[in-house]
Amino acid sequence: MPHRGRRRLGRRRVLGGLGLVLTVGAVVAGLVQATPSPSPSPSPHRLDPRIASIMRKPTYGHAQWGLFQQNPDSGEVVQSRYPDQFFIPGSSAKLFSVSGTWHSLGSDYRFVTPVHAVGRRSGPTLNGDLDLVAQGDLTLGGRTRKDGTVAFTNVDHTYANDLPGATLTPQDPLAGIDQLARQVRDAGITRVEGDVVVDARLFRPDPVLRPTPTPLIINDNLIDLLTSPGAGPGAPARLEWRPKVAPYRVTSTVRTVASGSPANIHVNSSPDGTRIRLSGTIAAGSAPALRVAPVKDPNAFGRTALIEALKRAGVEVRAAATGPNPDYRLPASYRSAPAVARYSSPTYAQYAELIFKVSHNLGANLGICLMATRTGSSDCEDGFPVLAQFLDDAKVDRKAVQLADGRGGNPVDRTTPQALAQMLTYWQHTSQAERFRRSLPILGVDGTLAGACRDCPSRGKVFAKTGTVAGGDALNDRLAVGAETAAGYLETRKGHFDVFFVGVNGASTSGADVTGVLDMGNDVADIAARLQQDAAGRG
Repeated sequence: MPHRGRRRLGRRRVLGGLGLVLTVGAVVAGLVQATPSPSPSPSPHRLDPRIASIMRKPTYGHAQWGLFQQNPDSGEVVQSRYPDQFFIPGSSAKLFSVSGTWHSLGSDYRFVTPVHAVGRRSGPTLNGDLDLVAQGDLTLGGRTRKDGTVAFTNVDHTYANDLPGATLTPQDPLAGIDQLARQVRDAGITRVEGDVVVDARLFRPDPVLRPTPTPLIINDNLIDLLTSPGAGPGAPARLEWRPKVAPYRVTSTVRTVASGSPANIHVNSSPDGTRIRLSGTIAAGSAPALRVAPVKDPNAFGRTALIEALKRAGVEVRAAATGPNPDYRLPASYRSAPAVARYSSPTYAQYAELIFKVSHNLGANLGICLMATRTGSSDCEDGFPVLAQFLDDAKVDRKAVQLADGRGGNPVDRTTPQALAQMLTYWQHTSQAERFRRSLPILGVDGTLAGACRDCPSRGKVFAKTGTVAGGDALNDRLAVGAETAAGYLETRKGHFDVFFVGVNGASTSGADVTGVLDMGNDVADIAARLQQDAAGRG
């Protein structure tokens, strides 16, 4: 029986994302540090003194480290420090939620989004409506490369308001919508006398899951705002934005200032989100600065986007392009309403890679809702029993895991190092082992680990989901780092991998600058690299 009516916990937002090395799983104030165990469990192998020196840094004076490394084939425990204690996982918790969704849907599952013609056809005229039936497709073609894979950048646009260096993928966010519109035209429809409606009945958005998944998602429910410096100090900055859908309008008063200054750009939106204003400064000669604004009504946005795409494809729609989504017009079923267009997504394994590589919070939360739909439920809460059953079947100690979302961002989320190792061990013993492992960020290569250890011997030999939880310590004018974690696989020799967890809870930076958090991320990555090198040396 799913738990109903979860109480929403108040949170003061401090930063929405942290780190080029470790992307945040959550940013919360009032973090609760895990209660220390009486003493750490002894490790069978002596701890590398270089690892011990990292853990003894002054910044970790009041913190607690957890460490676990195990051979998943023999069961030999290589390193162990508080393996059964609860730790705040941050985005390492995505290993549980994405695994459950992957298992529930299947790695090769594709989301097929149809458009139905509801009404009577009279030659090229549809006397009725076109209904786009949303299926929970995470990207709807907006990141799909020509080879069918899903594109990502190491610092994703979903973190653009919080992280320096966020960039866009080159794909058109409206690619799937345009493809559906062309298919409608190819089906012989050139005029729609009724309306265009988004059918979002697949599941009800759950506001406890933040960011909140919706059945229809275009461009991660965001407007991208790219500011470039003008010709010189004092000149207006240049602005590009996408996707351009009515009635959204963007204006900018950002000015160019002398070179060497960081971008200081603020984004403000009207209550309905359709009027966006940028203000602030950008330095002359600097790289473009990306910001994002939320799409507050994804269904109305998607409806307008499809009407405009139909017009580009040569299909006239009688109804006004803008306005609320008229879902009151939806039929009880589509038995007598043929599909005149279908968009097929990349495989779920491709989406899992995107979620893992960039720590995609919306995609991880979406998985909870998708697991619910597999039971016939439209209540996202019903995804948790599906996840619970999967963890039981995978021989993960479910009582050693606490989750209230899919992203690892709820204040109650906890896991033990050993539970994460059990999850990783499950995959290592399946036919999907390599596919799952390579979907994780790879040290020095891509995703949230791209910037770490680029020239060290462990480059390309550590595969791990990272996590960060941080909030403002107003009393001491610094950042409280509830968690920096990494969990995944260490290549001990060719074709052989240990599972591992390394993480710290309860650390603090020396100031309010995000640099201290980035340094902690590098420390965790360095420890993972040392574990890999030590294991390879023993092998």
